Amino acid sequence: MQERTADLQRLKAEYDNYRRRMDRDRQMIAEQATGRVLGAMLPTLDDIGRARDHGDLEGPFKAVAEALEAALESIGLARFGTVGDEFDPLVHEALMHSYRPDVTAPTCVEVFRSGYSYGGRVLRVAQVAVAEPIDEPEASAEPGGASADTPAPDDTGSVPGPGGGPSVES
Repeated sequence: MQERTADLQRLKAEYDNYRRRMDRDRQMIAEQATGRVLGAMLPTLDDIGRARDHGDLEGPFKAVAEALEAALESIGLARFGTVGDEFDPLVHEALMHSYRPDVTAPTCVEVFRSGYSYGGRVLRVAQVAVAEPIDEPEASAEPGGASADTPAPDDTGSVPGPGGGPSVES
């Protein structure tokens, strides 16, 4: 009798584990399918954003665009990547780099394309221009080292000109 009870308990535990695994797999497949559909919608959202930026989003098209954005947001699509965000290489792609005195950490100073996430997963990274703070160059103790008034080179190897912009060398 105890053997049959133990067998039934093991069988029930196996079935419960199977059912939980199948529920988890079904949910994961549904999220992946939704993510693929949302990913296919991103170029349309980019077009809507460009129309809004240029003042072409008016009338009935504006109402449809706002309804579409609200519907996608309600199912979990999240936009990220705004000017002033701290640069995070996991969610931002740096297309340009510069040094500026008005930032204290690597910061997004321009957004070329917004990023989107769904269900805690990044669907597309944001494309941004990044600025880093200008570090005060330290006086070099070595002869022939960089002087205190030489600006730091940018990532292209050129030395910034006055005002932090690139200098033109002849």
